[in-house]
Amino acid sequence: MAQAIVWIALFTLLTLGMLWGLAALWFRLELPLPWRQVTLGLWGLLTLGLVVLGVEESVTVRRDWSAPVGQLLLLAVLMTWWFRLRPSHDRPWADDVVHLATGEVQDNRLTLHHVRNFDWRTRDDATVCWERRHYDLEQLDSVDMIVSSWGRPGIAHVMVSFGFGGDAFVVFSVEVRRQRSERFSELGGFFRQYELAIVASDERDAVRLRSNVRGEQVRLFRIAMPRHTMRSLLLAYVDEANQLHEHPRFYNTITANCSTLVFAMARRIGAGLPLDYRMLVTDRLPDYAFAMGGLWQGYSLTELQDKGNIVVRARQAHDDPAFSRRIRRGVPGWETLP
Repeated sequence: MAQAIVWIALFTLLTLGMLWGLAALWFRLELPLPWRQVTLGLWGLLTLGLVVLGVEESVTVRRDWSAPVGQLLLLAVLMTWWFRLRPSHDRPWADDVVHLATGEVQDNRLTLHHVRNFDWRTRDDATVCWERRHYDLEQLDSVDMIVSSWGRPGIAHVMVSFGFGGDAFVVFSVEVRRQRSERFSELGGFFRQYELAIVASDERDAVRLRSNVRGEQVRLFRIAMPRHTMRSLLLAYVDEANQLHEHPRFYNTITANCSTLVFAMARRIGAGLPLDYRMLVTDRLPDYAFAMGGLWQGYSLTELQDKGNIVVRARQAHDDPAFSRRIRRGVPGWETLP
């Protein structure tokens, strides 16, 4: 009886592994189309054949182990290929992620290279502009969380904006580094289909793209944070961006995305944040920040969400150089903004 339970459990796990392998090959196999189709078809036939063999073995009184052994050998070959995959910076990248953010600090002066400042006309067409910008860390006085959603339950994109004296803002966004003409797939993000990117942008680029061009729902929440912690978080972003520039990484829908990387950085600078499912269900991240006392005090979560909806103001301020100031009017924590 015990042997039968072990056999069934092993066979089931290996069958799930074979199905995972089919998805991995579908998303990640880089071969000319005919050879890719042949490989996928062959793997599918082998998976089906071993499942049928395993089912036949499961009804016999005396089981042999040919089906699990066959699955194990095939998965060993697959995993050898899988773990040899390496992320790269050398691909034909889409214009908006062709450069990664990098930075350096001298005394209290932060220099960011390749700050994106595109003027977006449509979601796929923009006037391209990359800039080098300088920031006085003595003037750093605000951190905002920007959450953009587009109607998919549980899914949102999270960005963090740092403000300097109410006049200059820079947004950091952890993104998929897409190749030209490539579209994002949440499922593909599980299978090493994309590299990871940290992009630094002007708010008239990153925010306006989502609120005004893509028609997403964008909310801005001011974070309650001491100045020394703001500085530590900003420099953690710069350090993470510099490391990513030197050592490419794969994007992962769960373990390396726009929320989990921020969570890891916050923990690294000493924030005692507990693990929570809302780190993965990204449209619930404001709920998590509110529960941790990280959002602006004196308001309910509903009030923060309602007052933090900046879409109307963003559209009204579309071409205004004071875009960042105008979208913050009425947002809790920004009541004194002129």
